[in-house]
Amino acid sequence: MPTNNSHRYSAHEQEIMKKMGLRVRQLREASSLSQEKLAELAHVHRTYISTIERGQQNISLTILIRLADVLGVSLATLFEDT
Repeated sequence: MPTNNSHRYSAHEQEIMKKMGLRVRQLREASSLSQEKLAELAHVHRTYISTIERGQQNISLTILIRLADVLGVSLATLFEDT
């Protein structure tokens, strides 16, 4: 089970991570992808997608690029409403 690293991040950082997680989930669901399929296509583990969507993961730029590519959106679109 992934550890909760929320103590490492400021409240502002945690809020952005949560919003990004919700955005990834919205885009994933709009693309009719399961967490498993998104993870497979982005070359990450399914639990990693889960921690992103729960706002518990500080996502690297390379993973953001992969997610945007798989979801067929720009990086800017990933950051909309975050």
